[in-house]
Amino acid sequence: MAKLVFLGRLEDRAGTAEMTVPAGALSDILTTLDPALALDLLGERVRMALNGELVPDNRAVVLSEGDELAFLPPVSGG
Repeated sequence: MAKLVFLGRLEDRAGTAEMTVPAGALSDILTTLDPALALDLLGERVRMALNGELVPDNRAVVLSEGDELAFLPPVSGG
C-alpha cells in the first residue's frame, strides 16, 4: 500500500488529510478517486512530492509499497 496526502484546499476536497491506496501508476490510482478530486489533483498549479521530493513530471509517477505522495496546492500569502 501507498499513501496519498492532501494539503490545504485539496484536503477539503478529498474530505480527509490522508488516503491509503494500492501501489501502482498514479494514472491508475486516480481513476479510483472521485472524478472532481482527480481533476483537482492534476491541476497545472498543483505540485506533487514523492517521499519528500518534488516530482518534476507527474505523468510518470508510479507508487511503490510504502511510498507517500503529497499534493501541494498553490499557496497565497498576505
